[in-house]
Amino acid sequence: MKTILNGIHAVQSALENDPDNVLQVWIAESKRNQRVLNLALQVQQRGLMLHKASMNQLDKLAKSRQHQGVVAQYNAPKAWDDNALFNLLSELDRPALLLILDGVTDPHNLGACLRTAEGAGVDAVIAPKDKAAGLTSIARKVASGAAENIPFVQVTNLVRTMDLLKDAGVWITGTSDKATEDLYAGDYKVATAIVMGAEGKGLRRLTEEHCDHLISIPMAGKVSNLNVSVATGVCLYEVVRQRI
Repeated sequence: MKTILNGIHAVQSALENDPDNVLQVWIAESKRNQRVLNLALQVQQRGLMLHKASMNQLDKLAKSRQHQGVVAQYNAPKAWDDNALFNLLSELDRPALLLILDGVTDPHNLGACLRTAEGAGVDAVIAPKDKAAGLTSIARKVASGAAENIPFVQVTNLVRTMDLLKDAGVWITGTSDKATEDLYAGDYKVATAIVMGAEGKGLRRLTEEHCDHLISIPMAGKVSNLNVSVATGVCLYEVVRQRI
């Protein structure tokens, strides 16, 4: 599926990790900073089509002004599905670490979660197909290359996938303000999936009911909760800490 990548990080990552699917690149004719020039040189060295364009033209291509003077047309690989996910899990030689996003709708939050997940060594990020953000150009830009490096699995029935994961030996821990234990009481050295709820709404009822455990993040200040991408980082790096 052809899509548009915006921004230096997103285009650079695609060139480094999946160059065969980068179709063409546009750079702002007015841009002279070294990062853009280096990227243009890399595009030329790979024999890809390179165009110079005005900032207005790039705004139209990107449908945004947040492109840093760099836009690319990208042939996004086929999306992952349940079968590919479970094949991946069967090949791991260590306990799996998964991130489940239950209806995160803001592509900025999705991109930030992907970036954090990739940094924490998450094996795959799982989200529902409906009523949730997908890998848009905004999500890819915010992910700063993580979208090209971490499997993003969109499923038709999230609860069914969670049940299949439990059958495969994965313990599912959901974040909820109804939890009686905090994040630091959990044991994450086993195969683990961390479930994060949607912005402002938290976990849906059925999702919450199908978790093995519910935990909360201790809050010492007056703010009652954290942004979903920040909360994701807090939870994932507690898993990383325990596994070191």
